Amino acid sequence: MSIVRGVFAVIGLAAFGLGWAGMYEYKEGKHPLDVLYFVLQLYVLGSDALQDGGPFPWQLEVARLLAPLFTLLTVVETGRLLLANEVRRFRSRTASRHAVVCGDTPFAKALARQLFNTGHRVVQVRARAFGPLELRHRRMLGVSGDARSANVLRAAGLRRARYLYVCGDDDQVNHAIAVAAGTELQLRRTSPWIYVQVNRQQTCHLLQARRLGAAGTNRFRLDYFHVDDVAARRLYQRHPLRRAGERPLRLLIAGEGSFPRVLLVETARFWRAAGGAPDGLHVDMIGPDAGRTVATLAARFPFLEQSCRIRAYNELLDTWLPRVARPARYDRIYLCHHDEQRMLDLALESPHLWHAVTEAVFVATYHSAALADAFHGGEHNDLLDEVGGRLQVYPILTRACDARLITDDLTERLAREFHQRYLTATGRGGTAGGVEWARLSESMRNANRAQVQGIAAKMRVLGCVIAVRNGEDAIITQEENERLARLEHERWCEERAGQGWRYGPRDDRRRRHPDLIGWDELGEPSREKARDAVRSMSDMLADEGFTIVRLNEPVGIAA
Repeated sequence: MSIVRGVFAVIGLAAFGLGWAGMYEYKEGKHPLDVLYFVLQLYVLGSDALQDGGPFPWQLEVARLLAPLFTLLTVVETGRLLLANEVRRFRSRTASRHAVVCGDTPFAKALARQLFNTGHRVVQVRARAFGPLELRHRRMLGVSGDARSANVLRAAGLRRARYLYVCGDDDQVNHAIAVAAGTELQLRRTSPWIYVQVNRQQTCHLLQARRLGAAGTNRFRLDYFHVDDVAARRLYQRHPLRRAGERPLRLLIAGEGSFPRVLLVETARFWRAAGGAPDGLHVDMIGPDAGRTVATLAARFPFLEQSCRIRAYNELLDTWLPRVARPARYDRIYLCHHDEQRMLDLALESPHLWHAVTEAVFVATYHSAALADAFHGGEHNDLLDEVGGRLQVYPILTRACDARLITDDLTERLAREFHQRYLTATGRGGTAGGVEWARLSESMRNANRAQVQGIAAKMRVLGCVIAVRNGEDAIITQEENERLARLEHERWCEERAGQGWRYGPRDDRRRRHPDLIGWDELGEPSREKARDAVRSMSDMLADEGFTIVRLNEPVGIAA
């Protein structure tokens, strides 16, 4: 559009210049102000000076055509600009399968750009007005207004959206937007997946527990996320750990705050998923309260100490480094401190730090994305030396702008684990459900997601709730396990029937399954599958840092 406007300007200036030259020659001896008046009249489809007839100088002939053309184009462009906002509102309101991003924060804007760059149609909802060039692409739309208003959400096409991301810097406003969206989506068969940013990591984990316990009470899917969790998972996608021959990998995580805690958990999780032996990874945690931090995380995530060897040192990095610098003791060092500038200065000026590591020092930062680009901008755009490849500035907010990882939420991870345990238990292939998750049909994925949402109903039957784990787990009795297995089978039958499946010999193409019968008629092998699903529930919740808390006394089958 800027090129078109440039052409408009050229036409307008050419009409004025040629008109002045031609009119000055045609009305020789007239005062310059009179000439100017006659030239300006050319733009309104007439000029008093031309009423006497020609012949006219060639410059004036050309100007007589260019000036009205410029006027016509200006009227059209003005109308387009006046209608542009209404056109954008109409396109936003009628969009479908798009992503709605609410928030005025840099993170919200970066996430919208990331979604747009990966091919999504995006509708941004902001309290502030948009700049003149922000919505110049057809797939990037915008609505200005308070996202807590149902009218604003409707204007963003919420009901036909695929995703809703709420990314404000005020958690109370974010919760209010989620409530407004939930109200708007009540009783709809299909609704967008909703992701709400929480700006305190511990609160995020607590809210995930509460949402998991309520997931079965409404139709739409909602989860909470924190940028630290997403960025930590992204770190090991970009920089995976690799075994160093026979010797164990040695890592140092130094600092305080939420990111070191999240990073320690994700390090152990990645190492376990990669098949690494516990003795193959040694992690040292350094900080003013490192011992208590490790103890708390070990009580919350039982796999932590089973996946690697962890030692905690209640020290400051400044006093620790000089004692361990030579020879190189660590493969990686992660610096994660709330005083980012001090960590950056230390990483840039400390030979002790460079000597202490064989691979790289990672400096985690929330506010230095531009500096990270200066260091790691690419082969021909790296403006600063990376200390021989030993310095990595890791911008947390930039790396957390990964919609794919945000949507790989708690529900998705538990559903994937349910499916993996099913494959391990049955080992069956040749059926629609007997393949890896990446090859699984969306219908079968939805069946596993429904199984996760069914956890809430099971908790209510037991008189239990889901909470953040502190090292203790409720014991589910054999009678309760049997009752829950029956409920799981009934839930599965209802979900499959809703997808068009019917009783009959197994035929995935025709949607027939022999287990679509009552529990009393079900064979023992099929009953055992339901029992296994219930037994695995506690372990899967513990893997995500949750546990089952009993509110009432154990109940029997007849209760």
